[in-house]
Amino acid sequence: MDLNLRPANECTFDAASLGEVMLRLDPGEGRIRTARSFRAWEGGGEYNVIRGLRKCFGLKTAVITALADNEVGHLVEDFMMQGGVDTSLVKWMDTDGIGRVCRNGLNFTERGFGIRGAKGCSDRANTAISKAKPEDFDFDYIFGELGVRWLHTGGIYAALSEQASETVIAAIKTAKKYGTMVSYDLNYRPSMWSAIGGQAKAQEVNKEIAKYVDVMIGNEEDFTACLGFKIEGQDESLKELNVDGYKKMINEAVKTYPNFKAVATTLRTVHTATVNDWSALCWANGEIYKAADYKGLEIMDRVGGGDSFASGLIYGLMTTGDAEKAVNYGAAHGALAMTTPGDTTMATKKEVEAVMGGAGARVQR
Repeated sequence: MDLNLRPANECTFDAASLGEVMLRLDPGEGRIRTARSFRAWEGGGEYNVIRGLRKCFGLKTAVITALADNEVGHLVEDFMMQGGVDTSLVKWMDTDGIGRVCRNGLNFTERGFGIRGAKGCSDRANTAISKAKPEDFDFDYIFGELGVRWLHTGGIYAALSEQASETVIAAIKTAKKYGTMVSYDLNYRPSMWSAIGGQAKAQEVNKEIAKYVDVMIGNEEDFTACLGFKIEGQDESLKELNVDGYKKMINEAVKTYPNFKAVATTLRTVHTATVNDWSALCWANGEIYKAADYKGLEIMDRVGGGDSFASGLIYGLMTTGDAEKAVNYGAAHGALAMTTPGDTTMATKKEVEAVMGGAGARVQR
């Protein structure tokens, strides 16, 4: 498929993300409610994708976000710098001593185990990026003068506030003006929409954003919750996935939004928190391609698996233009990312390609 990407030599960055970056506090194998210590990571639905493109796949990436200018904000920045992501586009916002003006987001996340599912507890209202408005970023400078080949953003950021959804649309429209490809992960979180209009508001916002998206990404529930597409024959508990139903849904989506160049969805059947079946689909040029099946995949930390799928998919599309290869890059990268703790990938491109080639888990030495 020909994505008509901007030439790399015309752009400062291969890819950039727009969204919130939080401090993730992880109780390890324990529970949030009984923890006496937490391990700190950085994470965010949009950022995780761009970090994967940099750290695993070696692309030049940047993050467009805002942070409160205090010690926690600079800790988050330090994590991002360790991941190799350019932080020059961060908007630093003044705040008072206790976060009344704005603050940095916190995300407490349990990994889950066996019959106990993963659990998240977010503390992210009134954060710097949720208060940021379109005029806080010079999108013409970013996409025009600096140049960005690919922009990734998503529904988690769009749900943060009224300003956030406006900023998403402003960024996407400007990116498109300069020929930047745009991907969007629907990433529906009921808890984030519950106080601002629920699923009806989520659909209103996401249906507007979808008009400008080139590559639309979602999981088992996102296309229904965010865009209103039904999946025929779907088990409401998601214990069994109807792949034919997903294929029909994707075909309906591309009829409704002819601007979509590719549509991808992950396929996850949760047997326990630590054993999932995992795969993915990708539509492009009228064809639907299915990734290899990872049956009985053993999970250490599922959070960020979908984001790592997105970064593998984007890398594959950018570098090969082959949707079948791209969806397999995504599925393999997502699978590997879920074998390590934290939101972000610890995999290498060589490992991803080995898994795509059928490599097993024998010791390497």
